[in-house]
Amino acid sequence: MATLHIEHPITDLTTWLGAFNSFTEARKAAGVLAQRIHQPADDEHYIYVQLDFEQEEQAASFKTFLETVIWKSPEASPALAGQPTARLLTAVPNDA
Repeated sequence: MATLHIEHPITDLTTWLGAFNSFTEARKAAGVLAQRIHQPADDEHYIYVQLDFEQEEQAASFKTFLETVIWKSPEASPALAGQPTARLLTAVPNDA
């Protein structure tokens, strides 16, 4: 399993959620198995998203899609208020 961790500033949550939800089908088609959305308790203008994928290649491909299509288009990402950071994460075994 691989997780695509995304974080960036936003203008407002309602606009951001509307844009995020408009890409539900794209996430499904890309192989997203689960998603988590968080905000810092002290910052309503910042968002964290984690998308889980079966394979690292799927996560990497979706990351490229975000970087080259979604985040390049103000119409597709209307609440984006700064440069996003996206990283592929893999689980660390902790058998201790």
